[in-house]
Amino acid sequence: MISVLNTACSSSKQITAALVGNPNCGKTTLFNALTGLRQKVGNYPGVTVEKKTGNFSGPHGEPIRLIDLPGTYGLNPTSPDERITTEVLLGLRTDICPPDCIMCIIDATSLRRHLFLVSQVFELRIPIILVLTMMDLLKGRGRAIHAAKLSKELGCPVIPCNAVDRSGLVELRQLAVKYRKNSPSPFSESFPLLREATARLSKVATPSHRAAAHLALFEPCASRLSLYRLPAPLINEVLQEQSILDSKCVGWRHITAAAKYHRIQRICSRVLYRYSHQQAIVDTTDQLDHFLTHPVWGWMAFSFVMTVMFLTIFIVAAYPMDWIQSGISFAKNWVKSTCPRGDLTDLLSDGVMAGLGGVLVFLPQILILFFFIGLLENTGYMARAAFMMDHLMSRVGLHGKSFIPLLSSFACAIPGIMSTRAIPDARDRLATILIAPFMSCSARIPIYTLMIALLLPANMPFAYLAKASLMFSMYAIGVAAAFTCGWFLKKTILKGDLSCPMVMELPPYRFPLFASILQQVYQRAVIFLKRAGTVILGISILLWFFSTYPKSGVQSPEDILEHSFAGKIGLTLAPIFQPLGFNWKISIGLLCAQAAREVFISTLSIAYSVGGRTEEMNKPLREVLLRDHWPDGRPVFTPLVCITIMVFFALSLQCIGTIAITRRETNSWKWAAFQLGYMFVVAYGAALLVYQTGCLLSLG
Repeated sequence: MISVLNTACSSSKQITAALVGNPNCGKTTLFNALTGLRQKVGNYPGVTVEKKTGNFSGPHGEPIRLIDLPGTYGLNPTSPDERITTEVLLGLRTDICPPDCIMCIIDATSLRRHLFLVSQVFELRIPIILVLTMMDLLKGRGRAIHAAKLSKELGCPVIPCNAVDRSGLVELRQLAVKYRKNSPSPFSESFPLLREATARLSKVATPSHRAAAHLALFEPCASRLSLYRLPAPLINEVLQEQSILDSKCVGWRHITAAAKYHRIQRICSRVLYRYSHQQAIVDTTDQLDHFLTHPVWGWMAFSFVMTVMFLTIFIVAAYPMDWIQSGISFAKNWVKSTCPRGDLTDLLSDGVMAGLGGVLVFLPQILILFFFIGLLENTGYMARAAFMMDHLMSRVGLHGKSFIPLLSSFACAIPGIMSTRAIPDARDRLATILIAPFMSCSARIPIYTLMIALLLPANMPFAYLAKASLMFSMYAIGVAAAFTCGWFLKKTILKGDLSCPMVMELPPYRFPLFASILQQVYQRAVIFLKRAGTVILGISILLWFFSTYPKSGVQSPEDILEHSFAGKIGLTLAPIFQPLGFNWKISIGLLCAQAAREVFISTLSIAYSVGGRTEEMNKPLREVLLRDHWPDGRPVFTPLVCITIMVFFALSLQCIGTIAITRRETNSWKWAAFQLGYMFVVAYGAALLVYQTGCLLSLG
């Protein structure tokens, strides 16, 4: 199958280039600069590792396909994302063409460390183009790299690139076409025993297997040799050569690595130079880290950043949210005044528009959240937040690397759970998967925003600050629950050895590339709108049907919902949720929110559109909910009920996608069911405690 694909790829006129580099080297920024909006994001078949591809053109319009491979420190994979990089470069995957050339991205401020990966890539005998990024940061330190000398030392082209002013991009496009037929010489080994072993393997291996055999030779674990997909006889040859090397020199792997670093050091000494005799400029990164990672000031800075983010979500997003709400109301009025009365008109206005509109109105807030996340990642501050959280993570028994998946879960739990594959210990990884959904994802923002709007009047003093504080409190509740449950799981069913300390790279601070950030925000907007146009639209139509039918006799508009299928289901569930202060309409919303959390808003919108009075149809959902009362005249959405709803959603797992990805990552429905069950118990128990305590204190 692989040979058939490779033959098809070689006959194609499209050039395939791959971006390879260490994490935080600027690959994604360069990828966005080259491909613009011509990108496609998905997952590699069979694994939940992000696959990002894009297209750009050569100097004469030649079609070039660009693959952004996961960051890696070497080609002997230790995690699924590194395995993907190795498999693509070796041409082992049937779903993607092997690259015609490789663009090795090197952070100029860490040339020595990044060149080690380059030394391994050279062994693949695939045309290589070295791309130097962060040259401006290196210049700020009073140093520079002589690109021509580096090119001569390595025998491949070296291009300094800057995505901000787009310098070097034209040359890179030209080289992607011109240099793809020139294979570089391998990074020579100075260890004689290894040269002999490599020569013997080259004689028995086919050309397509030589690079994989050479990489497999450095694999210390025999059970992992299958990763390189070598024929059984060749694996035996690799094992035999490893045995010979072990018998003649026990530390041959370390000696080889030391020899590579020695040569890399010589290269760096020849190409790195200080262009000024003045005193070196004090590193801005060190100055900022002294404050931003301080045990006291660092946490104050982190709290300030979070407060600004939540204030922006409420203040800036208020204007486009009002515009969207006005547009939806106008569209509903137009449909009702233009179309003839009947079920089709009601479906469009009370089903489709009410359901989709109830969610789309919160799109500005979600995009602002993603903008801030992109801003923090782009500037390098996100890694500092992870560094600060590492100590707290270890106190609750979690691995330091668990913070990155948990941080990703603030955007969405699905990619957060997928990123747990970088955690080496199986128990730590499972514990992180089980607690990741406690992080308040973007789908919870519409629910928090609506409940906070019901809870706090818009004209109260310091309204925005109070709203931001409440929003921050919901995020804090989720984090506290995650750490508490993580500690409990690691002390009971997932008890094991102490987690290894986290070792991570702190990238230098950089000026944010707003074009790249906005492009990521655009991609998230497209994903959200696709979800709204498929999942939420389908659920909205079904909800309208179940909320409207069956129609029995002559009923007033207020009775239609109560006698519908949805009403009967809600009345059945009402005794379960009544101790939390929820009526049967809220119970319907909780049930439908199992598909996706934001569907809760759509459900309420449809429920109150179907059962509401005509004069209330076009009013904002907030006003309609505030008018809802129990049969005895008590308001339904009291401040206590609003807080209880937020607490419930902060702690419950209401997302089919998250359940499915947990099953896929753990390969077990048992853990997916356990996650759903224990989070529901935690959410219900916490919400019950909040509501009943509030009632005892006469807050309801």
